[in-house]
Amino acid sequence: MKKIAVLLSGCGVFDGTEVHEAVLSLLAITRAGAQYQCFAPDINQMHVVNHLTGEVNTEETRNVLVESARIARGEVLNASNLVVNDYDGLVIPGGFGAAKNLSNFATTGSNCHINPIVENFIRDFANVRKPVGFVCISPVMIPQIYGQGATGTIGNDNDTAQAFNEMGGKHQFAKVDDIVVDEEHKVVSTPAYMLATSILEAHVGIEKLVNKVIEMMD
Repeated sequence: MKKIAVLLSGCGVFDGTEVHEAVLSLLAITRAGAQYQCFAPDINQMHVVNHLTGEVNTEETRNVLVESARIARGEVLNASNLVVNDYDGLVIPGGFGAAKNLSNFATTGSNCHINPIVENFIRDFANVRKPVGFVCISPVMIPQIYGQGATGTIGNDNDTAQAFNEMGGKHQFAKVDDIVVDEEHKVVSTPAYMLATSILEAHVGIEKLVNKVIEMMD
């Protein structure tokens, strides 16, 4: 049975993993007959957001690994302990955590860098040519991992697309239910809640992404 790693970035759309995207990814993996294992880096979040009011709580800190355990029902491993040979592919749900915790794209745009633990984690899959699916905003990490000309989508936001291209990537505009496939690098991306107005819309693209990732596995 194929086994897919799922990289989380906390719990909650505004400061961590987009919960719907994470759950839809896990469901799609399972429905496709594969297994999953959640991972997260053992680092502090950039900040903590009150999801009821949207306000940042400047006096509170939270840990990405601990918060990710909420989504994974406790079954989450430290990203530093990845044994890439145990997995056939990787899926990275979105949420602002991908742009605040896994990377600092939210504050620095095209000048961003990826957290070293996260970069090593994703590169482990890239280096052995195992397919990786990037959901929502997480595709902004594609150019730094895969280099000049790597293709991906975040939907149709012009500013984010421009930043993607400035980092050396090749952005393709896509509809909410579409996926963009970079066959050369074995990378798949979909807009999800960059465009989705409902959980059903997010589901369609995520399921296509997961199925394509599985199809691309050796």
